[in-house]
Amino acid sequence: MKTLHLSIIATIAALLLIPQANAESASELRRQSEKALHRLYENNPKAATLGERAVAVLVFPKVIKAGFMVAAQRGDGVLFKNGEVAGYYNMTSAGYGIQAGIQELSYALLFMDENSLKYLKKSDGFDIGSAPGLVMGDQGFSGSMSVASFQHGIAAFIWGQKGLMGGLGLQGTKITRYTPSE
Repeated sequence: MKTLHLSIIATIAALLLIPQANAESASELRRQSEKALHRLYENNPKAATLGERAVAVLVFPKVIKAGFMVAAQRGDGVLFKNGEVAGYYNMTSAGYGIQAGIQELSYALLFMDENSLKYLKKSDGFDIGSAPGLVMGDQGFSGSMSVASFQHGIAAFIWGQKGLMGGLGLQGTKITRYTPSE
């Protein structure tokens, strides 16, 4: 049993610590991010409304989450401001609990004001658990979400889940800036 736990921890550490062997080029990551954001807006009118008012949007088109009791997730994304690329970021997280499986999903953070965006840029390693004014939304939650009064903070959306994984908690998630290959 101890060997199984060590194998699981080693696998998750590899997912988090080893750079992706097939890391996307900057242009491919941008294309995938634009496509994923279009899907979100097409399927979620409230996300689209918030996106129009957001000062910037950080999109992770493909996040992989895997684990058995110990879980990890990782993905690369693009920060868009005024329709242009304003930076590239990756997200990693690890957690422990009753969870098992593997899942792929898309994820976006909509920065509704400049102060929230400044927090991302100045915080050498943005921690979602400590983000100012974070509101999570998925397809069900966003159906009841009031976009009229949401003007400050960060709105987060998860969509396109594929695979089987218990829970999508983002506690412990770190987002850091990086430079992809051209």
